[in-house]
Amino acid sequence: MNKHNGNVGRVSASVTRQAPDASVTENVGLRCANPTYGAEFQKTNLGQLITFANGKSCPERFDNAKFAVFGANGLIGKANESNSPSNSIVVGRVGTYCGAVHFSRQACWVTDNAIKATVKEDNDPSYLFYLLKHLNLNNWRSGSGQPLINQSTLNAIEVRVPLPIEQKSIGSFVGALDDRITLLRETNATLEAIAQALFKSWFVDFDPVHAKQQGREPEGMDEATAALFPDSFEESELGLLPRGWMVSNCQKVIDVRDGTHESPKPAFSGYPLITSRHITGGKICFDDTYLIADQDYENISKRSKVHRFDVLITMIGTVGIPVIVLDEQTEFAIKNIGLFKTSATPFLSHYLYLLLSSSKMQQYLEARLAGTTQKYLSLKALREISLLIPPDSVMAVFSEIISPVFEKIHQNNCEAQTLANLRDTLLPRLISGQLRLPEAEILIKETQ
Repeated sequence: MNKHNGNVGRVSASVTRQAPDASVTENVGLRCANPTYGAEFQKTNLGQLITFANGKSCPERFDNAKFAVFGANGLIGKANESNSPSNSIVVGRVGTYCGAVHFSRQACWVTDNAIKATVKEDNDPSYLFYLLKHLNLNNWRSGSGQPLINQSTLNAIEVRVPLPIEQKSIGSFVGALDDRITLLRETNATLEAIAQALFKSWFVDFDPVHAKQQGREPEGMDEATAALFPDSFEESELGLLPRGWMVSNCQKVIDVRDGTHESPKPAFSGYPLITSRHITGGKICFDDTYLIADQDYENISKRSKVHRFDVLITMIGTVGIPVIVLDEQTEFAIKNIGLFKTSATPFLSHYLYLLLSSSKMQQYLEARLAGTTQKYLSLKALREISLLIPPDSVMAVFSEIISPVFEKIHQNNCEAQTLANLRDTLLPRLISGQLRLPEAEILIKETQ
Protein backbone atom coordinates (compact mmCIF):
# COMPACT_ATOMS: atom_id res chain seq x y z
CA MET A 1 0.00 0.00 0.00
CA ASN A 2 1.28 3.45 -0.82
CA LYS A 3 1.77 5.64 2.21
CA HIS A 4 3.70 8.85 2.66
CA ASN A 5 4.06 10.68 5.97
CA GLY A 6 0.91 9.03 7.22
CA ASN A 7 -1.26 10.67 4.54
CA VAL A 8 -3.50 8.06 3.00
CA GLY A 9 -5.99 8.33 0.19
CA ARG A 10 -7.42 6.04 -2.45
CA VAL A 11 -4.64 3.70 -3.55
CA SER A 12 -4.01 0.81 -5.86
CA ALA A 13 -2.14 -2.34 -4.93
CA SER A 14 0.04 -1.77 -7.97
CA VAL A 15 1.31 1.63 -6.80
CA THR A 16 4.91 1.61 -5.62
CA ARG A 17 6.19 3.19 -2.42
CA GLN A 18 7.17 6.86 -2.64
CA ALA A 19 10.69 8.03 -2.00
CA PRO A 20 11.54 9.05 1.56
CA ASP A 21 10.85 12.64 2.60
CA ALA A 22 14.12 14.49 2.29
CA SER A 23 13.53 16.67 5.31
CA VAL A 24 13.68 13.77 7.74
CA THR A 25 16.91 12.27 6.50
CA GLU A 26 18.93 15.15 7.91
CA ASN A 27 20.94 14.37 11.04
CA VAL A 28 20.08 10.70 10.83
CA GLY A 29 23.63 10.13 11.92
CA LEU A 30 25.26 8.42 8.95
CA ARG A 31 28.10 7.83 11.27
CA CYS A 32 29.87 4.91 9.63
CA ALA A 33 33.04 4.96 7.59
CA ASN A 34 33.01 3.83 3.98
CA PRO A 35 35.10 0.68 3.75
CA THR A 36 36.51 -0.66 0.52
CA TYR A 37 34.16 -3.31 -0.78
CA GLY A 38 36.56 -5.70 -2.45
CA ALA A 39 35.39 -8.97 -0.95
CA GLU A 40 32.14 -10.69 -1.86
CA PHE A 41 29.70 -11.96 0.74
CA GLN A 42 30.77 -15.34 2.11
CA LYS A 43 28.45 -18.32 2.49
CA THR A 44 28.35 -19.82 6.00
CA ASN A 45 25.84 -20.80 8.68
CA LEU A 46 24.66 -19.02 11.82
CA GLY A 47 26.53 -21.47 14.07
CA GLN A 48 29.81 -20.15 12.68
CA LEU A 49 28.86 -16.57 13.55
CA ILE A 50 26.84 -16.80 16.75
CA THR A 51 26.78 -18.82 19.98
CA PHE A 52 23.21 -19.75 20.91
CA ALA A 53 22.17 -20.82 24.42
CA ASN A 54 18.82 -21.20 26.14
CA GLY A 55 17.88 -18.64 28.75
CA LYS A 56 17.01 -19.51 32.36
CA SER A 57 14.00 -19.15 34.63
CA CYS A 58 13.16 -15.55 35.36
CA PRO A 59 14.58 -14.19 38.64
CA GLU A 60 12.57 -11.94 40.91
CA ARG A 61 11.79 -8.67 39.18
CA PHE A 62 11.93 -5.15 40.62
CA ASP A 63 10.86 -1.85 39.08
CA ASN A 64 14.16 -0.12 39.89
CA ALA A 65 16.51 -3.03 39.23
CA LYS A 66 19.60 -2.66 37.05
CA PHE A 67 19.23 -5.31 34.34
CA ALA A 68 16.54 -5.67 31.69
CA VAL A 69 14.72 -9.01 31.58
CA PHE A 70 13.82 -10.36 28.13
CA GLY A 71 11.29 -13.04 27.29
CA ALA A 72 10.15 -14.29 23.90
CA ASN A 73 8.13 -11.12 23.34
CA GLY A 74 10.86 -8.68 24.37
CA LEU A 75 11.37 -6.62 27.50
CA ILE A 76 9.21 -7.88 30.38
CA GLY A 77 10.78 -6.19 33.42
CA LYS A 78 14.00 -5.65 35.37
CA ALA A 79 16.08 -7.77 37.74
CA ASN A 80 19.19 -7.46 39.88
CA GLU A 81 20.98 -10.26 38.00
CA SER A 82 22.12 -10.79 34.43
CA ASN A 83 22.91 -13.94 32.47
CA SER A 84 23.83 -12.47 29.11
CA PRO A 85 26.47 -9.84 28.25
CA SER A 86 26.10 -6.48 26.56
CA ASN A 87 25.19 -6.52 22.85
CA SER A 88 23.14 -9.70 23.25
CA ILE A 89 20.62 -10.81 20.66
CA VAL A 90 17.48 -12.43 22.07
CA VAL A 91 15.41 -14.89 20.02
CA GLY A 92 11.93 -16.01 21.05
CA ARG A 93 12.21 -19.77 21.64
CA VAL A 94 8.64 -20.95 22.19
CA GLY A 95 5.04 -19.85 21.87
CA THR A 96 3.35 -17.07 19.94
CA TYR A 97 6.55 -15.04 19.70
CA CYS A 98 8.72 -17.94 18.55
CA GLY A 99 11.42 -16.48 16.26
CA ALA A 100 10.94 -12.87 17.38
CA VAL A 101 14.28 -11.05 17.62
CA HIS A 102 15.33 -8.39 20.14
CA PHE A 103 18.58 -6.63 21.04
CA SER A 104 20.10 -5.44 24.32
CA ARG A 105 23.07 -3.12 24.33
CA GLN A 106 23.54 -3.64 28.06
CA ALA A 107 23.95 -6.87 30.00
CA CYS A 108 20.54 -8.45 30.62
CA TRP A 109 18.67 -11.54 31.80
CA VAL A 110 17.19 -13.85 29.14
CA THR A 111 14.39 -16.13 30.36
CA ASP A 112 13.84 -19.76 29.43
CA ASN A 113 11.21 -18.74 26.86
CA ALA A 114 14.01 -17.30 24.76
CA ILE A 115 17.45 -18.05 23.38
CA LYS A 116 20.40 -15.73 24.04
CA ALA A 117 22.75 -15.18 21.13
CA THR A 118 26.26 -13.71 21.36
CA VAL A 119 28.52 -13.12 18.39
CA LYS A 120 31.76 -14.99 17.77
CA GLU A 121 35.13 -13.43 17.04
CA ASP A 122 34.98 -10.05 15.25
CA ASN A 123 31.48 -10.36 13.84
CA ASP A 124 29.28 -7.35 14.48
CA PRO A 125 26.31 -7.82 16.85
CA SER A 126 24.20 -5.05 15.33
CA TYR A 127 24.58 -6.43 11.82
CA LEU A 128 23.74 -9.97 12.95
CA PHE A 129 20.70 -8.68 14.87
CA TYR A 130 19.36 -7.13 11.65
CA LEU A 131 20.27 -10.28 9.73
CA LEU A 132 18.24 -12.44 12.13
CA LYS A 133 15.28 -10.07 11.91
CA HIS A 134 15.49 -10.21 8.13
CA LEU A 135 15.51 -14.03 8.14
CA ASN A 136 12.02 -14.22 9.71
CA LEU A 137 13.05 -17.05 12.04
CA ASN A 138 9.44 -18.04 12.70
CA ASN A 139 9.65 -19.88 9.36
CA TRP A 140 12.06 -22.35 11.01
CA ARG A 141 9.76 -23.23 13.90
CA SER A 142 8.72 -26.81 14.62
CA GLY A 143 6.06 -28.48 16.74
CA SER A 144 2.48 -29.30 15.86
CA GLY A 145 1.06 -27.60 18.93
CA GLN A 146 3.31 -25.11 20.68
CA PRO A 147 5.67 -23.43 18.15
CA LEU A 148 9.32 -24.03 19.00
CA ILE A 149 12.73 -23.17 17.63
CA ASN A 150 15.93 -24.71 19.00
CA GLN A 151 19.66 -24.09 18.91
CA SER A 152 20.35 -26.89 16.43
CA THR A 153 17.96 -25.39 13.92
CA LEU A 154 19.42 -21.92 14.32
CA ASN A 155 23.02 -23.18 14.02
CA ALA A 156 22.26 -24.88 10.69
CA ILE A 157 20.62 -21.91 8.92
CA GLU A 158 22.77 -20.97 5.92
CA VAL A 159 23.49 -17.28 5.29
CA ARG A 160 25.79 -15.04 3.28
CA VAL A 161 27.66 -12.33 5.17
CA PRO A 162 30.34 -9.74 4.41
CA LEU A 163 33.59 -9.25 6.27
CA PRO A 164 33.33 -7.94 9.87
CA ILE A 165 34.40 -4.42 8.87
CA GLU A 166 31.53 -4.21 6.41
CA GLN A 167 29.17 -5.82 8.92
CA LYS A 168 30.01 -3.07 11.38
CA SER A 169 29.38 -0.32 8.86
CA ILE A 170 26.01 -1.74 7.83
CA GLY A 171 25.00 -2.32 11.44
CA SER A 172 25.99 1.23 12.35
CA PHE A 173 24.15 2.69 9.36
CA VAL A 174 20.85 0.90 10.07
CA GLY A 175 21.31 1.35 13.82
CA ALA A 176 21.51 5.12 13.30
CA LEU A 177 18.06 5.03 11.71
CA ASP A 178 16.68 3.00 14.61
CA ASP A 179 18.31 5.33 17.14
CA ARG A 180 16.63 8.31 15.51
CA ILE A 181 13.25 6.53 15.53
CA THR A 182 13.70 5.67 19.22
CA LEU A 183 14.62 9.28 20.04
CA LEU A 184 11.52 10.57 18.26
CA ARG A 185 9.30 8.17 20.18
CA GLU A 186 10.92 9.11 23.49
CA THR A 187 10.46 12.79 22.66
CA ASN A 188 6.79 12.18 21.93
CA ALA A 189 6.35 10.40 25.26
CA THR A 190 7.82 13.45 27.00
CA LEU A 191 5.62 15.86 25.03
CA GLU A 192 2.50 13.85 25.82
CA ALA A 193 3.44 13.79 29.51
CA ILE A 194 3.71 17.59 29.43
CA ALA A 195 0.25 17.86 27.87
CA GLN A 196 -1.21 15.41 30.39
CA ALA A 197 0.35 17.32 33.28
CA LEU A 198 -1.23 20.60 32.16
CA PHE A 199 -4.60 18.90 31.61
CA LYS A 200 -4.47 17.39 35.10
CA SER A 201 -3.48 20.70 36.70
CA TRP A 202 -6.28 22.68 35.06
CA PHE A 203 -9.13 20.16 34.76
CA VAL A 204 -8.57 17.48 37.40
CA ASP A 205 -6.72 19.07 40.33
CA PHE A 206 -8.02 22.60 39.53
CA ASP A 207 -4.71 24.14 40.67
CA PRO A 208 -5.49 27.66 39.35
CA VAL A 209 -8.82 27.72 41.22
CA HIS A 210 -7.26 26.50 44.47
CA ALA A 211 -4.54 29.13 44.16
CA LYS A 212 -7.04 31.97 43.69
CA GLN A 213 -9.22 30.64 46.50
CA GLN A 214 -6.19 30.87 48.79
CA GLY A 215 -5.34 34.37 47.60
CA ARG A 216 -2.31 33.30 45.56
CA GLU A 217 -1.49 33.93 41.93
CA PRO A 218 -1.80 30.73 39.83
CA GLU A 219 1.60 29.44 38.79
CA GLY A 220 2.79 29.28 35.21
CA MET A 221 0.23 31.60 33.63
CA ASP A 222 -0.14 35.28 32.85
CA GLU A 223 -2.67 37.60 34.47
CA ALA A 224 -5.13 37.40 31.58
CA THR A 225 -5.22 33.58 31.70
CA ALA A 226 -5.52 33.53 35.48
CA ALA A 227 -8.53 35.85 35.25
CA LEU A 228 -10.41 33.17 33.28
CA PHE A 229 -10.56 30.85 36.33
CA PRO A 230 -13.02 31.31 39.22
CA ASP A 231 -11.86 31.58 42.83
CA SER A 232 -14.34 29.12 44.38
CA PHE A 233 -16.02 25.74 43.98
CA GLU A 234 -19.59 24.43 43.95
CA GLU A 235 -21.18 21.00 44.31
CA SER A 236 -22.05 18.96 41.21
CA GLU A 237 -22.80 15.38 40.24
CA LEU A 238 -19.03 14.92 39.77
CA GLY A 239 -18.22 16.43 43.17
CA LEU A 240 -16.73 19.85 43.85
CA LEU A 241 -16.09 21.72 40.60
CA PRO A 242 -14.98 25.27 39.77
CA ARG A 243 -17.92 27.64 40.14
CA GLY A 244 -19.73 28.22 36.86
CA TRP A 245 -18.29 25.20 35.07
CA MET A 246 -20.85 22.79 33.62
CA VAL A 247 -21.30 19.01 33.52
CA SER A 248 -22.89 17.21 30.60
CA ASN A 249 -22.77 13.87 28.85
CA CYS A 250 -20.82 13.48 25.66
CA GLN A 251 -23.71 13.22 23.20
CA LYS A 252 -25.10 16.63 24.24
CA VAL A 253 -21.82 18.34 23.40
CA ILE A 254 -20.26 16.18 20.66
CA ASP A 255 -21.65 14.14 17.78
CA VAL A 256 -20.57 10.60 18.75
CA ARG A 257 -20.74 7.79 16.15
CA ASP A 258 -18.99 4.52 15.40
CA GLY A 259 -17.62 2.79 12.33
CA THR A 260 -18.96 -0.22 10.54
CA HIS A 261 -19.32 -3.55 12.35
CA GLU A 262 -19.36 -5.48 9.08
CA SER A 263 -16.30 -6.93 7.34
CA PRO A 264 -16.04 -5.55 3.80
CA LYS A 265 -14.20 -7.78 1.36
CA PRO A 266 -10.62 -6.89 0.45
CA ALA A 267 -10.24 -5.15 -2.91
CA PHE A 268 -7.36 -4.79 -5.35
CA SER A 269 -7.66 -1.00 -5.13
CA GLY A 270 -9.63 1.38 -2.97
CA TYR A 271 -9.35 2.74 0.56
CA PRO A 272 -7.69 1.44 3.76
CA LEU A 273 -9.93 -0.08 6.44
CA ILE A 274 -8.80 0.87 9.95
CA THR A 275 -9.75 -1.39 12.88
CA SER A 276 -9.03 -1.20 16.60
CA ARG A 277 -5.68 -2.98 16.25
CA HIS A 278 -4.41 -0.24 13.93
CA ILE A 279 -4.63 2.42 16.67
CA THR A 280 -1.57 2.22 18.89
CA GLY A 281 0.96 4.51 20.49
CA GLY A 282 -1.09 7.66 19.86
CA LYS A 283 -1.20 7.15 16.11
CA ILE A 284 -2.92 5.23 13.34
CA CYS A 285 -0.76 2.49 11.82
CA PHE A 286 -1.53 1.69 8.18
CA ASP A 287 1.16 -0.99 7.72
CA ASP A 288 -1.07 -4.07 7.65
CA THR A 289 -4.41 -2.62 6.64
CA TYR A 290 -6.23 -3.94 3.59
CA LEU A 291 -8.09 -2.00 0.93
CA ILE A 292 -11.86 -1.97 0.48
CA ALA A 293 -13.82 -1.13 -2.68
CA ASP A 294 -15.00 2.40 -3.44
CA GLN A 295 -18.66 1.52 -2.85
CA ASP A 296 -17.93 -0.01 0.57
CA TYR A 297 -15.93 3.07 1.51
CA GLU A 298 -18.76 5.37 0.45
CA ASN A 299 -21.33 3.35 2.39
CA ILE A 300 -19.26 3.43 5.58
CA SER A 301 -18.49 7.13 5.14
CA LYS A 302 -22.18 8.02 5.07
CA ARG A 303 -22.28 7.14 8.76
CA SER A 304 -18.73 7.63 9.95
CA LYS A 305 -16.60 9.83 7.69
CA VAL A 306 -13.44 10.84 9.51
CA HIS A 307 -12.09 14.39 9.27
CA ARG A 308 -9.05 16.18 10.63
CA PHE A 309 -9.31 16.96 14.38
CA ASP A 310 -11.82 14.17 15.01
CA VAL A 311 -11.00 11.84 17.91
CA LEU A 312 -11.12 8.05 17.49
CA ILE A 313 -11.24 5.40 20.23
CA THR A 314 -10.91 1.62 20.05
CA MET A 315 -14.10 -0.29 20.93
CA ILE A 316 -13.13 -3.98 20.58
CA GLY A 317 -10.03 -5.95 21.56
CA THR A 318 -7.64 -3.58 23.28
CA VAL A 319 -10.38 -1.15 24.27
CA GLY A 320 -10.22 2.55 25.09
CA ILE A 321 -7.14 3.69 23.14
CA PRO A 322 -7.77 7.22 21.76
CA VAL A 323 -6.09 9.11 18.95
CA ILE A 324 -6.51 12.58 17.44
CA VAL A 325 -6.65 12.63 13.66
CA LEU A 326 -4.08 15.25 12.63
CA ASP A 327 -3.49 14.31 9.00
CA GLU A 328 -4.98 16.51 6.31
CA GLN A 329 -5.71 13.43 4.23
CA THR A 330 -8.34 11.24 5.90
CA GLU A 331 -9.57 8.98 3.13
CA PHE A 332 -9.91 5.78 5.12
CA ALA A 333 -12.82 3.86 6.65
CA ILE A 334 -13.19 2.69 10.24
CA LYS A 335 -14.49 -0.54 11.76
CA ASN A 336 -15.26 -1.16 15.47
CA ILE A 337 -13.95 2.30 16.31
CA GLY A 338 -15.72 5.11 18.12
CA LEU A 339 -15.79 8.49 16.36
CA PHE A 340 -16.09 11.80 18.21
CA LYS A 341 -16.82 14.50 15.62
CA THR A 342 -14.72 17.23 17.19
CA SER A 343 -13.54 18.45 13.77
CA ALA A 344 -16.26 21.13 13.90
CA THR A 345 -14.81 22.45 17.18
CA PRO A 346 -11.05 21.68 17.06
CA PHE A 347 -10.36 23.17 20.51
CA LEU A 348 -12.39 20.28 21.94
CA SER A 349 -10.26 17.60 20.27
CA HIS A 350 -7.16 18.03 22.47
CA TYR A 351 -9.25 18.34 25.62
CA LEU A 352 -11.26 15.21 24.78
CA TYR A 353 -8.19 13.19 23.79
CA LEU A 354 -6.42 14.00 27.06
CA LEU A 355 -9.58 13.25 29.02
CA LEU A 356 -9.96 9.85 27.32
CA SER A 357 -6.26 9.12 27.93
CA SER A 358 -6.41 9.95 31.65
CA SER A 359 -6.19 7.14 34.19
CA LYS A 360 -9.51 8.15 35.73
CA MET A 361 -11.33 7.91 32.39
CA GLN A 362 -9.61 4.63 31.54
CA GLN A 363 -10.99 3.20 34.79
CA TYR A 364 -14.41 4.60 33.93
CA LEU A 365 -14.36 2.90 30.51
CA GLU A 366 -13.03 -0.36 31.97
CA ALA A 367 -16.03 -0.52 34.28
CA ARG A 368 -18.39 -0.22 31.30
CA LEU A 369 -17.02 -2.99 29.13
CA ALA A 370 -19.55 -5.54 27.88
CA GLY A 371 -19.16 -9.02 26.42
CA THR A 372 -17.83 -12.32 27.72
CA THR A 373 -15.29 -13.88 25.36
CA GLN A 374 -14.39 -10.55 23.75
CA LYS A 375 -14.81 -7.33 25.66
CA TYR A 376 -16.16 -4.26 23.88
CA LEU A 377 -17.37 -0.72 24.48
CA SER A 378 -20.83 0.12 23.23
CA LEU A 379 -21.71 3.30 21.38
CA LYS A 380 -24.21 4.01 24.16
CA ALA A 381 -21.40 3.92 26.75
CA LEU A 382 -19.36 6.43 24.73
CA ARG A 383 -22.29 8.78 24.36
CA GLU A 384 -23.00 8.68 28.09
CA ILE A 385 -19.49 9.69 29.18
CA SER A 386 -19.81 12.55 31.68
CA LEU A 387 -17.84 15.62 30.63
CA LEU A 388 -16.69 18.60 32.61
CA ILE A 389 -17.34 21.61 30.39
CA PRO A 390 -15.15 24.61 31.24
CA PRO A 391 -16.00 28.00 29.67
CA ASP A 392 -15.07 28.40 26.00
CA SER A 393 -12.52 31.04 26.96
CA VAL A 394 -10.60 28.55 29.13
CA MET A 395 -10.82 25.83 26.46
CA ALA A 396 -9.56 28.22 23.79
CA VAL A 397 -6.47 29.19 25.82
CA PHE A 398 -5.80 25.54 26.68
CA SER A 399 -6.03 24.59 23.00
CA GLU A 400 -3.72 27.47 22.04
CA ILE A 401 -1.09 26.16 24.46
CA ILE A 402 -1.51 22.48 23.65
CA SER A 403 -1.97 22.56 19.85
CA PRO A 404 1.74 23.14 19.07
CA VAL A 405 2.63 20.21 21.34
CA PHE A 406 0.38 17.85 19.39
CA GLU A 407 1.56 19.23 16.06
CA LYS A 408 5.12 18.42 17.11
CA ILE A 409 4.06 14.93 18.17
CA HIS A 410 2.42 14.49 14.77
CA GLN A 411 5.54 15.71 12.93
CA ASN A 412 7.69 13.31 14.94
CA ASN A 413 5.35 10.41 14.15
CA CYS A 414 5.56 11.24 10.43
CA GLU A 415 9.35 11.47 10.57
CA ALA A 416 9.61 8.18 12.48
CA GLN A 417 7.37 6.46 9.91
CA THR A 418 9.43 7.80 7.01
CA LEU A 419 12.64 6.62 8.67
CA ALA A 420 11.09 3.20 9.30
CA ASN A 421 10.07 2.97 5.64
CA LEU A 422 13.59 3.96 4.62
CA ARG A 423 15.11 1.33 6.92
CA ASP A 424 12.74 -1.39 5.75
CA THR A 425 13.44 -0.57 2.10
CA LEU A 426 17.23 -0.52 2.39
CA LEU A 427 17.79 -3.29 4.95
CA PRO A 428 16.96 -6.33 2.78
CA ARG A 429 19.17 -5.03 -0.03
CA LEU A 430 22.06 -4.28 2.33
CA ILE A 431 21.76 -7.65 4.07
CA SER A 432 21.66 -9.54 0.76
CA GLY A 433 24.53 -7.60 -0.81
CA GLN A 434 22.34 -6.25 -3.61
CA LEU A 435 23.06 -2.75 -2.31
CA ARG A 436 26.38 -1.67 -0.85
CA LEU A 437 26.67 0.97 1.83
CA PRO A 438 28.18 3.77 -0.32
CA GLU A 439 25.27 3.28 -2.72
CA ALA A 440 22.76 3.48 0.16
CA GLU A 441 24.36 6.71 1.35
CA ILE A 442 24.13 8.15 -2.15
CA LEU A 443 20.43 7.24 -2.31
CA ILE A 444 19.85 9.13 0.92
CA LYS A 445 21.85 12.16 -0.21
CA GLU A 446 19.84 12.28 -3.45
CA THR A 447 16.65 12.78 -1.42
CA GLN A 448 18.08 15.70 0.57
